[in-house]
Amino acid sequence: MSQILLIHSSVHGYTQKICEYLQNQLTEQDQHVTVTSLSDVPDLAPFDKVFIGASIRHGKHRPALYQFIEAHRAELESKPSGFFSVSLVARKPHKNTPQTNTYMQQFLSQSTWKPKLLQVFGGNLDYQGYGAMDRNIIRFIMWLTKGPTDPNTQVEYTDWHKVDQFAQQIIEA
Repeated sequence: MSQILLIHSSVHGYTQKICEYLQNQLTEQDQHVTVTSLSDVPDLAPFDKVFIGASIRHGKHRPALYQFIEAHRAELESKPSGFFSVSLVARKPHKNTPQTNTYMQQFLSQSTWKPKLLQVFGGNLDYQGYGAMDRNIIRFIMWLTKGPTDPNTQVEYTDWHKVDQFAQQIIEA
């Protein structure tokens, strides 16, 4: 049984939801899993494996993610670890892999940590869950990218089967 830490950098709580789903999948396979937010990470030493999930906000991962990685890079590199990115861009088939997702490629070019296990998941579009400014910005981006713009739209673009596969990769890491 591994001691696994899942860290989320989540704005509206959806990346946290994915981490909690992973926790359930991994716990069912006799793994001990702790989920925490990027702002409340415990000491990494007791954990055998560390995985980070981060959402995209206004076209980028949050600066605190890169600060955390820089501060803990040696620990992240000393044990099995990985990273997944969550975005609405990943709803598109040609942008839903680490190799084809612009945000993942941007992360890899900006991060000093180069995790071996990478994944990209589609996010959650919930216009009613956003403040007025975010709702209008996201509607504009969706209009540009030919996505749904109806202000009552609420849709999960996450491929949960892909999340299940990622859980298995975590176990095998």
